[in-house]
Amino acid sequence: MDPMIVTARLAPKVVAPLVKKLFVREGPGAALVDKPVRISGLLSFKGEKRTLGERDVRRLAAKLVERAVTPPDHGANGHERPVAADEERAVTDALTRTLWALGEIDMDVAQAARLEAADFARQLCRAAPGATRELTHDGTELHAILVGTAALHILHFFSQRAAFVPRTLVEQSRQLADIGDTLGALSDRLPSRSAEDAAFEARYAHDTAVLHNHLTIFGIDLAHSPDSWPLDAAYLGLRCEAEPQSAEGGTTPEPAVPAEQALCGLCRILIRGVAGSGKTTLLQWLAVATARDELPASLRRALHGRVPFLLPVRRFARDGFPSPGTFLAAVGYPGAEAQPPGWADRVLRAGRALLLIDGVDEAPEDEREALRRLLRDWTALYPGNVWIVTSRPSAVRADWLTDDGFAELSLAPMSREDIAAFIQRWHRAAAQQEPEDLDCLAGYEHTLLNAVRITRDLGRLATNPLMCGMLCALHRDRRGYLPNGRKELYDAALSMLLERRDRERAMGTTDGIDLPRQPKIQLLQKLAHWMLVNGRSEMDRAIAVDTLAQHLPAIPDAARQGGPEEIYRHLLNRTGLLREPSPDTVDFVHRTFQDFLAARATVQRHDFGLLLNHAHLSEWEDVIRMAVALARPDECAALLNGLLAPRPGIRAAEARHRKLLAAACVEHATELDPEVRHRVRRFTRDMVRPSTAAGARALGWIGPIVLEMLPDPAEVSEGEAYLLAVTATSIADDMAIDYLTGLRKRTELDLRMQLAGAWRRYDTARYAREVIAHLDPDQLYFPVADVEELHALRRLGGRPYLQIAGRFSAAELIGGIAPADGLRRLWLAYDLGISMEWLAAFPQLELLTVGGRLPRVTGVPDGVHVVEL
Repeated sequence: MDPMIVTARLAPKVVAPLVKKLFVREGPGAALVDKPVRISGLLSFKGEKRTLGERDVRRLAAKLVERAVTPPDHGANGHERPVAADEERAVTDALTRTLWALGEIDMDVAQAARLEAADFARQLCRAAPGATRELTHDGTELHAILVGTAALHILHFFSQRAAFVPRTLVEQSRQLADIGDTLGALSDRLPSRSAEDAAFEARYAHDTAVLHNHLTIFGIDLAHSPDSWPLDAAYLGLRCEAEPQSAEGGTTPEPAVPAEQALCGLCRILIRGVAGSGKTTLLQWLAVATARDELPASLRRALHGRVPFLLPVRRFARDGFPSPGTFLAAVGYPGAEAQPPGWADRVLRAGRALLLIDGVDEAPEDEREALRRLLRDWTALYPGNVWIVTSRPSAVRADWLTDDGFAELSLAPMSREDIAAFIQRWHRAAAQQEPEDLDCLAGYEHTLLNAVRITRDLGRLATNPLMCGMLCALHRDRRGYLPNGRKELYDAALSMLLERRDRERAMGTTDGIDLPRQPKIQLLQKLAHWMLVNGRSEMDRAIAVDTLAQHLPAIPDAARQGGPEEIYRHLLNRTGLLREPSPDTVDFVHRTFQDFLAARATVQRHDFGLLLNHAHLSEWEDVIRMAVALARPDECAALLNGLLAPRPGIRAAEARHRKLLAAACVEHATELDPEVRHRVRRFTRDMVRPSTAAGARALGWIGPIVLEMLPDPAEVSEGEAYLLAVTATSIADDMAIDYLTGLRKRTELDLRMQLAGAWRRYDTARYAREVIAHLDPDQLYFPVADVEELHALRRLGGRPYLQIAGRFSAAELIGGIAPADGLRRLWLAYDLGISMEWLAAFPQLELLTVGGRLPRVTGVPDGVHVVEL
């Protein structure tokens, strides 16, 4: 094949009209909008107003291929076709997939226009992994020529749009202003440093980016796949919401917003999140982005030039929290000995550090107050630094660090859109590693997306990244079959990791040890049980080996294949459940697996007294729930009765906690005596009428069973009705909608705000129909987090007050808010990054409210009053 001949056939007058059909026509007034225009927003085959389908895109691709392979005189001598006739269809298929992948490129028009055509072509090909795997060498070369030619015309099309030049000028002006602000902040943050300090900081930044730029996505550890993935490719943006305060102020609660936006403007933050919600991943991302200086715009001014210290609390359970001079050695940084004497202290005293303290809940409970005092002392001694602390919700009280100037945020449960995005990204990552399975993976992705949306139990399980990853892995591993329930899910995950993975890889033994599944589980349980009893989330390697040595004689399948050291190495290398965070310590890849295995061990030992003696401790909650799921019916009854029984020497708050835990455990019991179930409800009935908003929210973690205990909403006072709304909306299950319908006719503003703010937790259409449509709109801001909610409100006739809590383009808001003359007040929860001139589309708009940490808005039309919170 002669590339010159093929290229000559693809004349601009032939290619340009075909490429232009891939994009929507530019409408009137487009040049007035200076928001970055995403490529996906211009495509004629994406969005609700699409004019092309996949078949149409294929026809365009076929025309391009036909032009490339057909000689001008249709077959004259000396002009042979570049590929065989039977391969032209395969090239067309590959080109169709590549053009369709335009919708997957996360880039705006201005960013794309800065690329060379060859670079943009590479972006296109990366967005369509495996598109050319069936092509011959000539077919692949023809595909590359076609994509390169299309990329050239696409970039030219972007540059000819009416809004391109003014948009580029606006962006350049904003970039210059940002550079000026950043340099000013950086000059304050970077005092004179010795050459030795500067050289070490450069090395440390590089090493931090390398050491933490990986993310284990559960289940993508099959043949030819790595154990972890690049963080920047696999990280799924998380959302945070402010910890709700009491309703006495009557202000609208802030919606969940992207984490980088929620953190903007804060220098001391406590982030709460349940197990598997992504707390550690968020801190990893912040450390890597800061070290690489690849921060999003909202965090750039606050974090640019800072030195990140990622400090997992579990590493310090034995020796206590380290001093600044030993930060690096304590976390096992390999270059710790090379740091200049006093360097860390100088960084902190200059106010240049980003301190990421991960997992307060993993410190023993009696040491958490000492850690709080240490944080208080350090924030006073080292002002100007940024402190971000994470914990499970129940490990520390609601205002644990409030007096020390810490804001409190919670990682929001994944919405339906988040879950869909995670599933799509998981399968895309798998496809990049195993392109030969691309078709199967596409089918699994489609069926899993449908299953999670339709099946209530699966939707309840897939609420955080860990559980989503497990569902994806098991769905693929079991060829589209998924277990029901949390216990079954963990059992299936263990089976996949411990037994099926190596067998289905057709891997032989690499260390001479071939253990069946059950002995592996028994040995891992011993390690998990030791950590549980000793209040640790990691253990010394020597203790782990010694623990195995004690139990090997009772497990002959393991004992005859090696000593404790050999068995330890086998469990570490071949189970996928253990890791060595440093050469002398070992822990489980996730606390959830440690808790599950510890619960199994405790149930097998019939040591329910151990669970009852520690039921008041937050770090035992998940273990006790899992123990109820694993125990026999009589054991479940005994455990639940023990939680309800009075115990001498415990405080009233601890007794209340034990009873709430009993209620939370009921739904995990496979079989339970009805009398015991009734007893749990009787003991907890009075407790589901809390007197504070904090107490009402605390009931949410019990789950849907609490809905059966709540009083009739029609028979309670106004104040109690609000607290019932707080409790019911804390239960992220569509079962709550039936209860909430009993509150929808209430007129109290606080209650209506609570109901409106919970929309994103439930099925969009059903909640809109059964709750949103019935709320009195007077003075009520209706939050909108995605296009589906925006369109649902439009179908309801619109609302006069809107709160924008999701990422929208101005065009989406202009087209989605209807009627345009019905909008009177608009609240932007985060920075749209554009001038407000587009608000002229709403002639009756009288008030614009912007979040407190947003930059000053510009271009607001005359007559619109602006309030900055």
